[in-house]
Amino acid sequence: MVDERVEVIGVDHIYLTVSDFPRAERFYDTVLGLLDFRKSDREIAGAPHRHYFNKVLQITIRPARDGYHPYDSYSPGLHHLCLQVGTPADVDRFAAALKAKGISTSAPAFHKEYADDYYATFFEDPDGLRHEVMARRAGRDLIVARWNELTDFLNPVQKLKA
Repeated sequence: MVDERVEVIGVDHIYLTVSDFPRAERFYDTVLGLLDFRKSDREIAGAPHRHYFNKVLQITIRPARDGYHPYDSYSPGLHHLCLQVGTPADVDRFAAALKAKGISTSAPAFHKEYADDYYATFFEDPDGLRHEVMARRAGRDLIVARWNELTDFLNPVQKLKA
C-alpha cells in the first residue's frame, strides 16, 4: 500500500455557506483579518463569494440556499474549524483581539484531555459554526521531524514512542 500513497501537502481551501452574508462577511473580515488573511470578492456563477487567503490556506464564504437550518455541530458534516498559530502567546493575543472587537471567545487555556500542550481558544461564527485557534503542539513537530519513520497506517506515533 505504501507505493499507492499520495502525499497531501496542505489543506487548500475550506468553503462555508452562511445564512446572512453581510453579517458573516463582517465577522470573517474581523476574525481572518486578525489572523493576517487577505480578501478577494470574486463572484462564482453569479453568487457573491468572499475568498480569504494566506500563504497556506483559503477560506471562502457564500450565501446558503433557502431553507436554512440552525447549525448543529453534532449533525453529519463539519464539527468545527481549527486554525493553528505558533505559540500560546499568539493564542492569547488573538483571543484578546477578538474580545476587543466584541466577539465572544473562551478564555485561552490548556486542554490536557487532548494533549499536555494543547492550548486553544474557542468561538462561534454568526451561524453557530464552532471555530478554534490553537498553538502548534510538540506532537505536530514530532510528526514533521520523523515523518519518514511513521510508515504504519494505524497508530504510527504510538509505535514510534514504544
